[in-house]
Amino acid sequence: MTPTTARNILLLHCHDLGRFLGAYHVPTVASPHLDALAAESTLFEAAFATAPHCSPARASLFTGTYPQTNGVLGLTHDPFGWDLTDPSTHLANRLATAGYATELIGVHHESRVLPDDVVAGRLGFDRVRSGGDRDTVVERTVEALDRAAASATPFYLQVGFHEPHRTPSKNDRPGVMGFLGDTVTADDSLGLTVPPYLQDDDGAREEIAELQGAVRHMDEGVGSILSHLDALGLSDDTIVVFTTDHGLALPRAKCTLYDPGLEVALMMRVPGRPAWHARRVDAMVSHVDVLPTLLELVVLPTPLDSQGASLVPVVEEGRPARAHTFGQLTHHIYYDPKRAARSASYKLVANFANAPQAMDPTQSWVHRSLPAVLNGPTIGSSSALELYDLVRDPRECDNRAEDPALGHVRAGLAEALLRWMRETGDPLLNFDPLLPRHHSVLAALTDAAAGAPPPAVALPRERETA
Repeated sequence: MTPTTARNILLLHCHDLGRFLGAYHVPTVASPHLDALAAESTLFEAAFATAPHCSPARASLFTGTYPQTNGVLGLTHDPFGWDLTDPSTHLANRLATAGYATELIGVHHESRVLPDDVVAGRLGFDRVRSGGDRDTVVERTVEALDRAAASATPFYLQVGFHEPHRTPSKNDRPGVMGFLGDTVTADDSLGLTVPPYLQDDDGAREEIAELQGAVRHMDEGVGSILSHLDALGLSDDTIVVFTTDHGLALPRAKCTLYDPGLEVALMMRVPGRPAWHARRVDAMVSHVDVLPTLLELVVLPTPLDSQGASLVPVVEEGRPARAHTFGQLTHHIYYDPKRAARSASYKLVANFANAPQAMDPTQSWVHRSLPAVLNGPTIGSSSALELYDLVRDPRECDNRAEDPALGHVRAGLAEALLRWMRETGDPLLNFDPLLPRHHSVLAALTDAAAGAPPPAVALPRERETA
């Protein structure tokens, strides 16, 4: 017999969090409200975004399709202006068509940034109130929940927090953009956790204290919303999802296809289905799996164009999850096309341009934290192909793309990556006559998929930095 599932959906999300929470074993982050939610939910320990930056990642989350397919290959605000090819594929429209009341509060960054009423009409929301700091988002969400409680109509409420995105502050030193803005206080009350991909020095510790304060600030907002949901008696009839767009806004994380750029917190509290209570799932999942999962949970059909797979069988029946997750970057603040395929143990990255190994995500001229692999004046240009043994080298420092002992691994991941690129209609499969590097990388990826050894004379490489 099919379990009875809650019918409402409250989807909470934030910027730039990665998995930097107590629930994900970061002991110095004060996130008691999200930790409590995790304890009542299924927490996915190996969830990944499809892109390491805001708009493409969110477009995948809310459409169940990859950026190459949905059209959002870069940022959706001016002057970039990327947009969903078909805005009606948004989850809000899917649910509105099925009779749901739909509302967006806070961050909207998954389609072209336009006036709120225009966004509502395009994406299928009854109401959109975008923007606002934590307190504004909480106030508007409380009001929306009050209205929902007075109605018999099921609701989809999409709530986005800006925090812990970097935010300018009058207290920042010249050339620095930190995490505090004008309302957040740095927090080292439980100590500091400097991620292993950063140098552990005074600059990194200053940034991490600010980041921990911003996460705590956001967590308090989540707590206020969940408390009000409970006070209204809606918790037992509401699926609660919490996630973020991508990894932390730190060097060698955001804007890279290394795990710290793509890893995301993902937890789902599903009343009425005991298999979802207090679970931790270590199988790899992708943001594209969220939409088909939610639709199955509320007994609606999965759209034919969905590129994800429902996680209901994974959680409730113990079925195997996906064999690969895929990541892509095309255009953030400049064109830096790259693609990645990840298995449980290995990752292959194809870099189609000669950009630096890691795009700067700090939006600062003066850097307070630096990559741990930096041992010279530059981190160098990226190699054509990168292959990492994630078990022995979880920091992804030892590129083994030309190691004959891993030729079978390289071939399998290259084949999976090329197949995914074809299935998603990836524009990078077309040769770019203005970019010789593009030709070489596509040829190298194709040869790798065929099991050919790497060329004896590779593309020019920068000095090794790790």
